Amino acid sequence: MGRHPVRLLGALLLAAAGLLAGCSRAPDPVQFIAEGKPAMLSEWRVLAINDRHLTLNSGVLPYDLNTPLFTDHAQKLRTVWMPAGTAASYSERDSFDFPVGTILTKTFYYPRGDGASVRQTAAMAPYTAVMRDGLDLTRVRLVETRVLVRRAEGWLALPYVWNAEQTDAVLERTGDTAALDLVDDAGAHHPFTYVVPNENQCAACHVVNLKSKAFQPIGPKARHLNRDLAYADGDENQLARWARAGYLTGLPETGRPRAADWRDTQAPLADRARAYLDINCAHCHQAGGPASNSALSLDAHATVDRTMGLCKSPVAAGKGTGDRLYGIVPGQPDASIMTYRLSSTEGGVMMPELGRNTVHEEGLQLIRQWIASLPGHCNPT
Repeated sequence: MGRHPVRLLGALLLAAAGLLAGCSRAPDPVQFIAEGKPAMLSEWRVLAINDRHLTLNSGVLPYDLNTPLFTDHAQKLRTVWMPAGTAASYSERDSFDFPVGTILTKTFYYPRGDGASVRQTAAMAPYTAVMRDGLDLTRVRLVETRVLVRRAEGWLALPYVWNAEQTDAVLERTGDTAALDLVDDAGAHHPFTYVVPNENQCAACHVVNLKSKAFQPIGPKARHLNRDLAYADGDENQLARWARAGYLTGLPETGRPRAADWRDTQAPLADRARAYLDINCAHCHQAGGPASNSALSLDAHATVDRTMGLCKSPVAAGKGTGDRLYGIVPGQPDASIMTYRLSSTEGGVMMPELGRNTVHEEGLQLIRQWIASLPGHCNPT
């Protein structure tokens, strides 16, 4: 009370100016952590929460896939960052060869519904929004963020679970579960348990060869990335943006492969079905992969014959056959093991084995239509 009012006002203004300067300063750069397993997602400084928005740090690029992996209807924000002066090497078929220091993240989230529920779909443009203002947390609920980091000894997968306050995510090496109430577009409620995989399960899906223990990212392949993305400064092909940002070398001018979008009904049915199986199943069902004992290959380059299960008797399906004789019976989706396993949520039966606790009805319908369209028949032996 006894202080001079003008001096007091001046002190307050200086303090306010200092606070504003502190708020407006650039964030600390992304941090590549070469050893250990950070307890908090924020330690990587790839993503940050600012004014109830999930934002990307400088140099962090979002990306999307032509056909994404299904994970209980969760939406996903994918990002890539590499140290200055480094770049991934282009591959026409396989995952790119990423440099040491690369950090890939995938954040799983749902549009918010009424109360504690979450929405199955919502009209959102997450990539444009993130690049401009950040992902609005009043509209979405963050569930988990998976980090893939390329260290000198190879890739490391780390699962982080977002806290209830949506301010940071905590490393949960043994995984986690969340009870969610999913509301579909018709307004029906579907309670289910969302499962965050543990550290070993994360790694299992990314080991593409059991003998060599080769670990690779699943999504960042040319055929999955070859599409336009709505960046804040306009639409641009993702491969071209990566090259322009210095994140990709060896990109050819022409002849870039492109996977179909399974949702694009104007695309050929076979292309859509093959793209769906490629992203959802082929990381295990490929030569040398974790499910190679099934003798079933479902990647984009497999031929539609016994290799893909056409009139092929099961090798290691166990009770997953549902008493059906062949993986795919042309023209008969109900007689095919593939559709039986895709339609199940029972352990030991459902496929994929990890990453879902609900049935992807739209994806199942796509595969059913594709099998129904296949010519020929299976001769019983």
